[in-house]
Amino acid sequence: MNQYAHLVGRILIAIIFIVAGAGKIADPAGTIGYMESAGVPGILLWPTIALELLGGIAIVVGYQTRLVSWLLAIFCIAAALLFHFDLNDSLQTILFLKDLAIAGGFLILASTSTLWLSLDNRRR
Repeated sequence: MNQYAHLVGRILIAIIFIVAGAGKIADPAGTIGYMESAGVPGILLWPTIALELLGGIAIVVGYQTRLVSWLLAIFCIAAALLFHFDLNDSLQTILFLKDLAIAGGFLILASTSTLWLSLDNRRR
């Protein structure tokens, strides 16, 4: 059952990034405005989309899982600090903690061996 739990876990943790990346493609101007309101240069929109969308897909299929997990963990921590670090606002606090929890999940994923339901395992 571990291999199935691992696959389902990868899918569940990646869905948010795939959906978020697709959403940014659908509204690039709005996303740039939001990024810039937080002091993040809009030029980072397309690298962000690539990391979220391609990284999410890579996690689902189990491709370069350790590397992508590290990158997405760092991304989550940066997003938490840049966009949700307002501990006086309960919604922002929850979003901050959610991002940290997802980063924790990615760090666990980065530290585990990929199981047979992944491209990483098929390449061995």
